[in-house]
Amino acid sequence: MRLVATSYVEAGAVLAKAIYNEKGQILVNAGITLKEKMIERLQELGISYIFIKEEGTEDIEYNETISDSTRREAIQTISSTFEQIQKDPKLTSSFVVEKASKRFSDIIRHLLTEIREKQDLLNLLSDAFTHDNYIFMHSLNVTLYSLAIGMQLKLTPKELETLGLGAIFHDIGKLKVPLDVLLKPDKLTDSEYEDIKKHTEEGFEILRKVHSIPLLVAHCAYQHHERMNGSGYPRGIAGSDIHYFGKIIAVADVFDAITSNRVYRKAMLPSEGLEILYSGSGTLFDQKVIEAFRLAVAIYPVGLSVVLNDGRRGIVSGQNTGYGDRPLIRILEESGVKVTPYEIDLKNELSVVIISCDTE
Repeated sequence: MRLVATSYVEAGAVLAKAIYNEKGQILVNAGITLKEKMIERLQELGISYIFIKEEGTEDIEYNETISDSTRREAIQTISSTFEQIQKDPKLTSSFVVEKASKRFSDIIRHLLTEIREKQDLLNLLSDAFTHDNYIFMHSLNVTLYSLAIGMQLKLTPKELETLGLGAIFHDIGKLKVPLDVLLKPDKLTDSEYEDIKKHTEEGFEILRKVHSIPLLVAHCAYQHHERMNGSGYPRGIAGSDIHYFGKIIAVADVFDAITSNRVYRKAMLPSEGLEILYSGSGTLFDQKVIEAFRLAVAIYPVGLSVVLNDGRRGIVSGQNTGYGDRPLIRILEESGVKVTPYEIDLKNELSVVIISCDTE
């Protein structure tokens, strides 16, 4: 299988990996020959990348880090809770979260168990799921990235549970932001941007009144837009004044935002997202957190076409746990000439590096 941007998929391509909705129901099954209308529909649904079958890559497969049942449970809990907050003004937001807090704690434990058992690099780009509410999927993705970082940093089980809750609720304050502002495809006005920025304070106010979760969870919502050099919001605090969990969620939040399809911007590849993080290392983001992220997450997803510094071209065929930027590569071309496919392991070939990626 090969990973291809939906904007470059041509009619007649055969889907190699099924696409699901948030309930875990298959929208398009593996093995289906894609027609032009189907490809257009995938783009409308916000699916940026898909796997297609291609000669020489038939045996390349991706193993899910999180099971469909756990993912479905998580999304349904996030959806039902957040929608209740949005739709029922008679209920206080804190009361709704309080009632659902045990379910959220259980979800975090399930996610931690599965991440530990699989011991694989986290690779959410390979999981083709659709959802009509960006906040719901984003909340889950940021949680998964944050837990992967926290595990790499050797946080205790109790710390990981608190971090997971802070991540899953980090954007709850956005439920108080008008939808026309939240989903605006054009540049925000100064006033609209101020409305968006209030979500950190709104989230803190909701969560600090929930007695069944640690107060630190509220501070995660409060601080995930603070930056190391003091340029963030809402308080403009810097360095050691920002809680470590806030620094972790900040990295996870930005990475998922720029590698997800948004109404105002197309998704970047994980390797491009990592470059953005490193450009802010030490100034915007904590360097140790970025390093932990690089080791815990698949920077080059399985199926991605890559070019190496020695001119060889190939496809990412596997991952090395703990070496997110040193995957296994199946070489398909040398000096522009197709060759009999063979594998190399970048963990062992230290002089060889990936210099570009291709989803066309």
